[in-house]
Amino acid sequence: MTKLLHREPAFPELYDLRRGFDDIFNRYLLGRPVFNEIFPTEKAFTFVPPVETYINREAKKYVCKLSVPGIEPKDLEIRVQNHTLVIRGERKIVKETKELELIEHEFIYGTFERTLDLPEGAITEKLTAEYVNGVLEITAPMAEAALPHKIEIKTPAVAKHVAV
Repeated sequence: MTKLLHREPAFPELYDLRRGFDDIFNRYLLGRPVFNEIFPTEKAFTFVPPVETYINREAKKYVCKLSVPGIEPKDLEIRVQNHTLVIRGERKIVKETKELELIEHEFIYGTFERTLDLPEGAITEKLTAEYVNGVLEITAPMAEAALPHKIEIKTPAVAKHVAV
């Protein structure tokens, strides 16, 4: 049997270079400070949690899923205004000990706000929200008339020509 040798990842410098570029773009595009501080202030960061929205035709409902792991449901706020869904939340920094030796620091803390237009026909008075395994799922029933439906394409009857 052959002995397997532990090898370092190929091109570790490229991973470091990519991480450096990610940090530069995050600071520039999102206004984040340099990560040299062990615990920056919570207000220094903002982030945008990923969202997935769709209309379930079979269940006749609008579904909005928001990935917010590490955020307690009590730190989330959902409201509807003028057929617009507004979701706010905050991921708080939890300090368990006074002296920590931070090795990697990639979590993003702070507040976020997502504003989404609800589709035509969503019944906003019946919105419901459920939080399971770090995913916030907001649903609203859809009016039957607003659901997409198939339109039949008609073709005119073709007259037969008789050769003379």
